[in-house]
Amino acid sequence: MIQKSTLTFLSNLKKNNNREWFAEHKQEYDVAKENVVALVEEVLKHLSKFDVGYKEVNATKSVMRIYRDVRFSKNKDPYKLNFGIPISTKVKGVEGPGFYLHIQPNASFIGGGFWMPPAETLKMIRQEIDYNGAELKKILNSKSFKKYYEGLSEEDKLKTSPKDYPKDHPDIELLKLKSFTAFHSISDAELQEKTIAKKIADAIVAMQPLITFLESATEK
Repeated sequence: MIQKSTLTFLSNLKKNNNREWFAEHKQEYDVAKENVVALVEEVLKHLSKFDVGYKEVNATKSVMRIYRDVRFSKNKDPYKLNFGIPISTKVKGVEGPGFYLHIQPNASFIGGGFWMPPAETLKMIRQEIDYNGAELKKILNSKSFKKYYEGLSEEDKLKTSPKDYPKDHPDIELLKLKSFTAFHSISDAELQEKTIAKKIADAIVAMQPLITFLESATEK
């Protein structure tokens, strides 16, 4: 579970996003990060019951750095306002389908899928949808998936049919997507419940068929 003090630290950081304040409150950051790592360890413990590969995942290394790379950004705030945690049995840093846990006051969520795949990879996913759209729709309409997710995000969705596909294609709305992601919001109150680690793990397991579909499409 996430401690209230962890959320309080992030809220205070939002009001004081500067190096001087952070240095004075470094100990609070360290405690907050330890809390997040402990949650991730518990999530991984639950996930290992479904996939033993999660036993090899390092919770500490999974938590992303809070320091922002401001070299090419107009926003020069030095720190992120969240704890971001990619969760995968694959080597950290590998781009592809996967899960992501986001801890931020009033904006936490568990998500997953494949965000903005490169052009060639996107082409492969669309080909799989063209050949096997029924399987993807079966996954998205399954009871387990719909328990946590309302469907795929339509962020950056094309307004017209993509090249090589007719506008009357039966799966045209899926083919218009440029990302294949889904999200489940987590309230601050839920984060502080003792059962939150299992709930997060259950949400990840419910999305696994989507990840498997995307991996199958992109590993050919």
